[in-house]
Amino acid sequence: MSERKNQQPNRPVMTSGGPRGPRAMGPRQPIKKDDALRLLGYLKPYWPRLLVVLCCIILNAVATVSAATFLGRIIDDHITPMLAMAAPDYSGLLTAILRMAALYLLAIAATYTQARVMAVVSHSVLKKVRDEMFAHMQTLPIRYFDSHTHGEVMSYYTNDTDTLRQMVAQVLPQSLSSAITLIVVFISMLSTSVWLTLLVAAGTFVMLKVTAKIGGRSAGFFVKQQSSLASLNGYIEEMINGQKVVKVFNHEEIAKAEFDRRNDELCENATQANKLSNILGPVNNNMGHIQYVVLAIAGGALAIAGLPNLSLRGMAPLTLGAIASFLTLSRNFMQPINQVAQQINFIAMALAGAGRIFSLMDEKPEADEGQVRLVNAKEEGGEIRETPEHTGLWAWKYPHTDGRVTYEKLQGDVVMDHVDFAYDPEKPVLHDITLYARPGQKVAFVGATGAGKTTITNLINRFYDIADGKIRYDGININKISKRDLRHSLGVVLQDVNLFTGTVMDNIRYGKLDATDEECIAAAKLANAHDFITRLPEGYNTMLKGDGSGLSQGQRQLISIARAAVADPPVMILDEATSSIDTRTEALVQRGMDRLMQGRTVFVIAHRLSTVQNSDVIMVLDHGHIIERGSHDQLIAEKGQYYQLYTGAFELE
Repeated sequence: MSERKNQQPNRPVMTSGGPRGPRAMGPRQPIKKDDALRLLGYLKPYWPRLLVVLCCIILNAVATVSAATFLGRIIDDHITPMLAMAAPDYSGLLTAILRMAALYLLAIAATYTQARVMAVVSHSVLKKVRDEMFAHMQTLPIRYFDSHTHGEVMSYYTNDTDTLRQMVAQVLPQSLSSAITLIVVFISMLSTSVWLTLLVAAGTFVMLKVTAKIGGRSAGFFVKQQSSLASLNGYIEEMINGQKVVKVFNHEEIAKAEFDRRNDELCENATQANKLSNILGPVNNNMGHIQYVVLAIAGGALAIAGLPNLSLRGMAPLTLGAIASFLTLSRNFMQPINQVAQQINFIAMALAGAGRIFSLMDEKPEADEGQVRLVNAKEEGGEIRETPEHTGLWAWKYPHTDGRVTYEKLQGDVVMDHVDFAYDPEKPVLHDITLYARPGQKVAFVGATGAGKTTITNLINRFYDIADGKIRYDGININKISKRDLRHSLGVVLQDVNLFTGTVMDNIRYGKLDATDEECIAAAKLANAHDFITRLPEGYNTMLKGDGSGLSQGQRQLISIARAAVADPPVMILDEATSSIDTRTEALVQRGMDRLMQGRTVFVIAHRLSTVQNSDVIMVLDHGHIIERGSHDQLIAEKGQYYQLYTGAFELE
């Protein structure tokens, strides 16, 4: 197991209660106004389409209000006069009804256009958010992924982005439509009756107070719901990956208990959030019904009493048509308020999701101040020159402050000089590590789990920066080398092999994206993988899925060695590459690695001492200290800890 994982203080620890720790439930991001403004900023490139949406919303609002006012005209100008006629003429009424139908059709067309345009805008925004999120994720340091579960990170791309889709596609246009409708309807109500409008305003004030009270509590639970959902997803992902371990150790009941606990928390938060939001609709509807009855009674009383009706048009009697029209307008006025109230839960969820997404985007990317680059080179007349084609010769391109550029041939000389390091400042991992790996040497690290072996290779890769000391690569401080170029010069074969969905050829080519098929096949032969690949159903074109689950551990490891071989790196790091395979397969893998190591500087981490006997230097680590160093024969002669390990007097933990 990697020392990095052992030293992470924030990693959940499996106990009888399941994984626990500071990050077990994930961070709960508070809702921020800046997140809403930042989210709206993604709509800026689509302002022409949003202008079309705005026009559709205004058109829809005007058409809806006009249809409502038509009702009053139909009653006052057509139906009421016809009641006194012996032979009513229906032509005028029919024309008015057709006009009203045309207005409703116009509103339907505007709504349809708005929905179509917003569908395009919302998914375009989501695509941009996902692109930026994934691109930024590639810049984050390994430390971030060590302290966040995979399921939690995946939740950003699924649950949180889906809440943004609802926000952009539904909530924003609905809220804008409601605001415009409220303005248009309010003006129309004032044009009908100021007295009745004051009653509506009083009822609306009460409704808004109730909405703010219930909606505020609901929003808090929706934020907790998103956090609980991310935590549950992280746990499910962890259990899926570790299902074999769960079954081997009969951990099913404990795993179910922990799942139930997290699921209960999600259920509780979701229930509280949706309970409050679902209460809001009926409460507002009933208040609207009460207001409707009050308006009908008040309007009838005003009409019967013959009191003058004040409106924007002046003073006039309150007619039956005006009352009917106002009651319809009051319905149209209360509807958008109720719609906005119903959207509060989506707004809370979307802003909670946006806050989590923006927290990922605001994570500081991996810093890289390195100016020294790795380039293809050729040697002419004893002088090294840069060349665009791959020659097999690499050189460090070193810029100087005076503008000069010099080239140094890549040798593979790695030196660690009095290096100290700690993942957690309170718990040092490496103490005063000094080692020399000359070009072409094979350096092996031996020691118990947690001794610091993998940490050393992580520091060479600059996955983490050292606390003190120096690491030099061909005499260059690695802090001055671009991380991308530094890692390009290092080939790594890990104990845990990661294969990707694609063909065998694609997975080998992952080590060098511009490699030809011939180069990939040559790398497979070098790694001893060619024979088994040719026996696959479609050879190198066999599709791998599920991390190569159809292959044995040894076959997957051979492909990973071929992937490292095609990159042709001058320095190789083999991190317990054979510890999880059987002895017979190990011999096959070892022959592939031996071919790969020829002519390269190699760092080997191994628990099986048989794999490091032919190393030029073997270093024995214990609790972050190098306690012994030398060749196999020298260490055996010294009869120290390595001798005890080799003879079985002391075993690695």
